[in-house]
Amino acid sequence: MDEYSRFVDWDKMDATVQSQDAKGLTCTELQDFKQLARQGHWAKNHALRAKVYHKLISNIPCRTVTPDANVYRDIVVKLVGKRSSSSLPLPEFVDNSLIPTYCLNAEGIGAVRKIILCIENQFPDISFCPALPSVIALLLHYSKDEAECFEQVCRILACSDPSKRLIDQTFLAFESSCMTFGDLANKYCKAAHKLMVAVSEDVLEVYSDWQHWLFGELPLVYIARVFDVFLVEGYKVLYRVALALLKFFRKVRARQRLESDSIQQEIRAFVRDIATSVSPERLLEKAFAIRLFSRKEIQLLQMANEKALQQKGITVKQKRQNVHLAVHAENFKSEIVSVKEMRDIWSWIPERFALCQPLLLFTTLEHGCSLTRFYSHSEGHEPTLLLIKTTAKEVCGAFLSTDWSERKRGGNKLSFFGTGECFVFRLQPEVERYEWVIIKHPELATASSEPADCASAASSTLSSSSISSNLSPFLSARHFNLPSKTASMFMAGSSECIIIGGGDGQALYLDSDLNHGRTSHCSTFNNQPLCSENFQISVLEVWGFKD
Repeated sequence: MDEYSRFVDWDKMDATVQSQDAKGLTCTELQDFKQLARQGHWAKNHALRAKVYHKLISNIPCRTVTPDANVYRDIVVKLVGKRSSSSLPLPEFVDNSLIPTYCLNAEGIGAVRKIILCIENQFPDISFCPALPSVIALLLHYSKDEAECFEQVCRILACSDPSKRLIDQTFLAFESSCMTFGDLANKYCKAAHKLMVAVSEDVLEVYSDWQHWLFGELPLVYIARVFDVFLVEGYKVLYRVALALLKFFRKVRARQRLESDSIQQEIRAFVRDIATSVSPERLLEKAFAIRLFSRKEIQLLQMANEKALQQKGITVKQKRQNVHLAVHAENFKSEIVSVKEMRDIWSWIPERFALCQPLLLFTTLEHGCSLTRFYSHSEGHEPTLLLIKTTAKEVCGAFLSTDWSERKRGGNKLSFFGTGECFVFRLQPEVERYEWVIIKHPELATASSEPADCASAASSTLSSSSISSNLSPFLSARHFNLPSKTASMFMAGSSECIIIGGGDGQALYLDSDLNHGRTSHCSTFNNQPLCSENFQISVLEVWGFKD
């Protein structure tokens, strides 16, 4: 046994982590720690992992006044008094999260409650932090006493580096992280996301559990491996691992029948019993194989989601049903899609817009087949949703992230605009969504001059782009004052035509009379066209997003 054994029930622990002698730390550079953490260099050595955690956490930049071990020793007796540690109530900000045992002994379980109580006393600004019990329970494994564990947790909570996100401490931060995870799952776990949409009425409610998968259900040996890398690389690692869990869940449970009222419990059970199907090494391998957006881009997406929540006044916990089920059967009517189909579309759009309700802006049945009226009703709204039903009963459409008034910037010259969040989709005869081509296939991004007319533009849509090599055009430039070169070339409009395209080789071309259209389809992507190559429009609708 080592000096970090006080709170551990060794009868429940893997014997391989007990017998090895502690090694010295030979690396000092962050890059060295990153490689070793991913490889699990200290995974089989309890004492060495404790020393690594101490070194990494002590190097976290913190607020000027951060509670330390001495503060804990001063306040714990006063706060706990003569009460049994097992009877200490947990604060509301842990949101009824249970304390995972993580092979802790009875003293360790009680210590978690005492440390949480003292953190509540020292951090009155924490309003929502359901991951805290799990973090404390994990760190107790690698602490000599309660005071040392308290100090390490405080340093994580008091991190002063704005670029280094660690643990969510407010409902706004937590909820926006759930929305961000939903956005990432929508883009990187298409098959799993499609399954979630099929079996759940509220996909975001399922994704709101993503942190609980990690900090609560994941077995000790797995969460410890995740935490190894998390302390080195930060919050992005949590997204990676949760996405990998979602991928594995879909793969393992694909052949089993899932019920919508139990999908959350199904995922929790899968994560809890993950050792029967996936090893820690394979989980991390899958997580780091995902070509995720950069840390900066994820931060921008998180900011956008937080801003959307603030604008809706959602800063404290409330009933999710009133917030996220934006498409209501009683007040939604479309001549093209059903309520269920619109909800499916809503599951594809960025989460910050899914907070809004659909608002019909334009329909050819009421406003006629005039491109001028199309623009006049659509301008001033961002984003918009375009729906088309052909005379052959085909249904397709596009999510358009940018205001149509942007077309005026090019003067009389046809110019492209939009962002990487744009996509096109097909609902009939079968459902399929097509991402923006450059995000999914960056090798196709080649600079070219802007086409001068609609005909040449339609033929070059699939190969034209003007993007930065450093930042993918994922979010609207106007949201973050980014340079215009981050905008993608997805949509264009003039008095003669509308062009929408680029998604996985798919492009739509609509004539000025809004009666006829055609599609272009790039065989490189080996998928089906949106609809007939030349089609007649039966109904066209444009929907906005109502706060």
